Amino acid sequence: MKAWTHVARTDAITAEVIRMAKAVRDRNPATPVPTCPAWDLRELIVHTGGIHRWVTAMVRDLAPTRYERAEMDLGIPELAGEHASWLEAGAAPLAEALRSRPPEAAMWSWGGDQHVRFWSRRQLHESVIHRVDAELALGIAPEIDETIAADGVEEFLDVLPYARWRPQLAELHGGGDSIAWQADTGAAWLITLTPEGFRYERSSALGDVTVRTATAADLMLLAWRRRSYEDYAVEGDVKLLQWWVDRSAI
Repeated sequence: MKAWTHVARTDAITAEVIRMAKAVRDRNPATPVPTCPAWDLRELIVHTGGIHRWVTAMVRDLAPTRYERAEMDLGIPELAGEHASWLEAGAAPLAEALRSRPPEAAMWSWGGDQHVRFWSRRQLHESVIHRVDAELALGIAPEIDETIAADGVEEFLDVLPYARWRPQLAELHGGGDSIAWQADTGAAWLITLTPEGFRYERSSALGDVTVRTATAADLMLLAWRRRSYEDYAVEGDVKLLQWWVDRSAI
């Protein structure tokens, strides 16, 4: 599995934003986004581009506390036809801010890693998932690089315990029950529920329930609920899997 660096993730963000902008350019902004049921395409673009600008400002300033995004002037264009260009225009400043700061520099984040490197990783996978949201809404079959997807699976599991706005996460503990995610490409993880929460490891061991997919990209989409486990082969305790899905949505 590729050993990702802060710089490599930053480079990959730019490519993902460009792909999303290309997908949404000249499309109907009122197109519903099924994977984000409350949004249409315009709202998805505004959210994604807004997050990029919010993070750019915090990284640039090495912000010790969270900036209030609602209070920021994000430069959102009034004309729907300008949204794709606005989205794409946010990529370069984000990349510049990330490259200008040491990955180990301390700053606020909502995860356990309170450093600049949290944001290169988080923004890569935020951008991937929302690019996929746009493509699915537009009937485009999404593709995710396998090395990005493998990192995306682990990033999801790393940030999951810190999504404190989801009270259901407090229920993600157990007495040793396990959930295995396995891809035909060789990517595999074993999640074990413990009294303190959960842990994960790279492992091809079977779990009490095992999900088998073709690729790590499938597993990333499954983790982020852009796909259903019903789309894949499942062996074992399906009720345990459903219990995990119900409580791990962020």
